[in-house]
Amino acid sequence: MTYKDLKIVYEDNHLLAVVKPYDVPVQADESGDADMLTMLKQYLVETYNKPGDAYLGLVHRLDRPTGGVMVFAKTSKAAARLCQQIRDGEVEKRYLAVVEGAPRYKADKLTCYLKKFPDTNTVKVVPALSEGAKYAELDYKVLCQKGDYSLLMVNLVTGRGHQIRVQLSNMGNPIVGDKKYGSKTNSHLSLWATELRFAHPVSGKEMTFRVYPPEVAPWTSFDLDAYLSVTIKNCY
Repeated sequence: MTYKDLKIVYEDNHLLAVVKPYDVPVQADESGDADMLTMLKQYLVETYNKPGDAYLGLVHRLDRPTGGVMVFAKTSKAAARLCQQIRDGEVEKRYLAVVEGAPRYKADKLTCYLKKFPDTNTVKVVPALSEGAKYAELDYKVLCQKGDYSLLMVNLVTGRGHQIRVQLSNMGNPIVGDKKYGSKTNSHLSLWATELRFAHPVSGKEMTFRVYPPEVAPWTSFDLDAYLSVTIKNCY
């Protein structure tokens, strides 16, 4: 894979918004596989004839198995301001997820404490006072149920690694394809970063980027057009 295989949805002098495919790391790791940061730096070098290395700020992440929209900063000023917005909780992140079964509640707020276990690259729900525990919060709303699957819109309040995957599994509804956290279905991880909303780091203009999941199962079982404008904040 090269940058030519990536879909760029927006670019200006300060920002670069891109669709991250499934199973592509955000930055270089021990796998040696092509990663988003390296490919996009190469895009900037070749497109704008930049000598040497191009600057590109990584301001947020997606788990490797998760696809969807990401924004990168093309200047250090933009990176610093976007990181501050994230710290202040001013960046809205919404995800679509297809889960196994039907959640008990049609809409709810999930809160817990999570701890990462690097030896197994897993995250677990732990008591609040556990060493290394971090608070995690999200809202979800069930958009549709078909057969054994439910389509959820998730509003991510905190941004912990594996957070959505662990919290949905913990309530008894693992994400389809997430065998690490209890799914019995053999497919891609059915979790998609569908929307990012934030203030432009220079102009202050509200920026909204929304992208669709790929047209593959189980996404094709649902009428996504009917749901992608849904806002679920404070839906519980």
